[in-house]
Amino acid sequence: MKIGIIGSGRIGATLARLFVGVGHEVAVANRHTPETLRALQDELGSALHPASVEDAGHFGDIVVVSIPFHTIDQLPAPALAGKIVVDSNNYYPGRDGNVSALDRDETTSTELLAQHLPGARIVKAFNTMYFVTLAQSGDRAQDEGERLALFLAGDDAEAKQAVAGLIDEIGFAPVDTGSLAGGGRRQQPGSDIYNRELTGAEARQILGP
Repeated sequence: MKIGIIGSGRIGATLARLFVGVGHEVAVANRHTPETLRALQDELGSALHPASVEDAGHFGDIVVVSIPFHTIDQLPAPALAGKIVVDSNNYYPGRDGNVSALDRDETTSTELLAQHLPGARIVKAFNTMYFVTLAQSGDRAQDEGERLALFLAGDDAEAKQAVAGLIDEIGFAPVDTGSLAGGGRRQQPGSDIYNRELTGAEARQILGP
């Protein structure tokens, strides 16, 4: 599969390593030039392609967005139309500034991303786990219920299935928290599953039926 990653920080670079490690071809972009990603390419080899943001969007069958929430309006909506777009971001007012609709819980950061990217198939995932845990704790040899959980939410069942497949490939348990609105809220900072190392079985017990 071809995967685009927009953002080369802790989560973006970690996911690039994990996806290349299980055989995918990955294009990574950041806010600078592709040349700034040469070290990552040297590390990961020919399966890693430094790219512009727009090119990473066009490249991926799935595109992970891993940039600060306050910069989402810079994303090229035409390049992401029709794509499965994975939102790994969180809203942090101290970093992003206050957004009144989010502070009043009228919507979620992922729903605002979806408004900016009409036609994209949005899935919320990869936003609840510390990057070091993400890098080190996937274990494909474990039974699904014993693996650490990675959560996903969305309104497109086929898109969620594709993202769940990626989560499984890198050795975690995909746990569906529901719709983009309700399920997205269950993943936000401060929730009972955010930044907790839970097995798939433990996570499902907390989330309930």
